[in-house]
Amino acid sequence: MCLCITCILLYVLCKNMQNSTQISFVILTAYTDVGHVKYFYFTILLALYVCIIFANVLLITIIYMDRALHEPMYLFLCSLCVNELYGSIGLFPCLLTNLISNNHEIHLTYCYLQIYCLYTYGAFEFCNLAIMSYDRYLSICYPLQYNNIMTLNRVCFLIVFAWLFSFSPVVVTLSLSAHLRLCGNIMEKVWCDNFLLVRQSCTDTTVVNMYGLSMTVFAIAVPLVLILYSYIRIFKITLRSSNGPNKKSLNTCVPHIVSLLNFSIGCSFEIFQSRVKLNMPPTLRIIISVYFLMIPPLVNPIMFGLKLTKIRDASKKFFQQVILLKFRACTITDNMYAK
Repeated sequence: MCLCITCILLYVLCKNMQNSTQISFVILTAYTDVGHVKYFYFTILLALYVCIIFANVLLITIIYMDRALHEPMYLFLCSLCVNELYGSIGLFPCLLTNLISNNHEIHLTYCYLQIYCLYTYGAFEFCNLAIMSYDRYLSICYPLQYNNIMTLNRVCFLIVFAWLFSFSPVVVTLSLSAHLRLCGNIMEKVWCDNFLLVRQSCTDTTVVNMYGLSMTVFAIAVPLVLILYSYIRIFKITLRSSNGPNKKSLNTCVPHIVSLLNFSIGCSFEIFQSRVKLNMPPTLRIIISVYFLMIPPLVNPIMFGLKLTKIRDASKKFFQQVILLKFRACTITDNMYAK
């Protein structure tokens, strides 16, 4: 609900701000003319998008249907999967449309909406990973008090707080950017980037740049500090203790750490190459710019599903039930035709 209201407010804001500039479209020049090969790329990306949707929806469904997974760790994982779907929706429809289109223009309003979706996706990804590390810290370091501390109300509060923490700064950033008068509309990218859009302004952008930089650092630094603190405490407790359950619980942190490193490296490369003009092939620049938007949404649900024993067992039970239902449906159909 908060997300829908925020998107509506942002859409209205962008529509009102169009009067401040004569430019109404942005041209994304990273889409090169590859002839009929573009249909092959379209098929690959469409298959990737379908796999992302299937993997995340499947994991959300399994967590929802299995009561044994109604625990804080899996609820936070479910929230992570929802964010993966949200980020994918912000990228793939526009990417696929522009890929097969001869016109690579995007309306300024929808450009701002895409910036909002992708920026909030990135901010919430860090926040959700930070909450998951805090949950692992409480589970390993305070196992006896864990159930009293991490109640359902607290889980809901942390998820809502993470959404608000991620959305609010981006709304302010885009409201500042939307007031700028644009003198250019060329963006060397396959998706809209606020930093490159601000560079098209012919007015003073000092305030916008300072606020955008400070909010980027804030949105990344705060979650990373919480993550580092949690894992430092976890490793200290684990190394000191000879307790088997503690060491076993540490295995649940492995997919989280891999997910964090994967997303952080992808974001770091993208932020660096967007602000520093590096001499690299255009294809490599495009891959780097979409890595953190494509790979984590696909890898995370698969990795968590394979690594976490409870989810793996719940998945087997889920597919067994689906096969059984199909078998019963086929049996009933055959009996009806036999009669």
